[in-house]
Amino acid sequence: MTAMIEQSPVTGKKATLETPSAVIDRVSLVLDAFDGTARLTLADIVRRTGLPRSSAHRILERLVQLRWLRRDGRDYELGMRLVELGSLALHQDRIHRAAIPLLRDLHRATGLVVHLAVLDGSDVVYLEKIGGQMVAAIPTRVGGRQPAHCTAVGKAMLADNPMTEVDLATRRTRFSISTERQLEAELAKVRAHGVAFEREESLAGFGCVAAPIGPAGAAVAAVSVCGPMSRMTFDQRLTAPVRMTAMGIWRNAEDGPQRVAPTLQPLRPLRVGSHVGPRTSAALLPA
Repeated sequence: MTAMIEQSPVTGKKATLETPSAVIDRVSLVLDAFDGTARLTLADIVRRTGLPRSSAHRILERLVQLRWLRRDGRDYELGMRLVELGSLALHQDRIHRAAIPLLRDLHRATGLVVHLAVLDGSDVVYLEKIGGQMVAAIPTRVGGRQPAHCTAVGKAMLADNPMTEVDLATRRTRFSISTERQLEAELAKVRAHGVAFEREESLAGFGCVAAPIGPAGAAVAAVSVCGPMSRMTFDQRLTAPVRMTAMGIWRNAEDGPQRVAPTLQPLRPLRVGSHVGPRTSAALLPA
């Protein structure tokens, strides 16, 4: 990275002026330090970012002035301006807007926790979480991340996109995928059936069923239902409504609110129909 050098009019010594991109990089380092931690001290931020203490303190104080951060004694936390911008980004996201009513329908129909997520590198980032009383039992959050290969939503998107480099050393439970052969086999099943399963791979005792959102071979997001393994059925009773929701979200996102998927009814046993193309029908045989 380049830097500009100028002569100090007071001391005659050369001072290094950071380029705008260097300043932005440092601000990004500071903000990224809060990922997974609500409150940090100056010492915490210096340790996490590797920035000089004086530089870190100067950036923190300026971010407080701009309301990007808030200071409480010695602690810093994310400020209201970031909350406002994050809420605005979600509100303006066409997939999120198109999904909300259908996610609520899916939760009412299944009684399970519903997630909407996108792929960011080898992680999933959650855009929405709806789930009533069960929400607290599943430690995901809007804006939170999980390794894609450990989640149903992640596998649904990995299978429907050009292969992303995945760090298989990152595991959440003993059931998490840990080898390339396992991952390739799992993604082949997802491609064949148009749905992804997760059985205690990100959280012990819980499972998920997910489907990709978007055109075939280019998923832009995924939707899932999650709950205790005792309440999960990895067959058409859950795959059908999840896939119907995914297709409805994409129709709404592409064509606007005038095209709405049929309202889902409370879940009841369904007869298994004949299997057809994975992205063209809600009927699905168990994987």
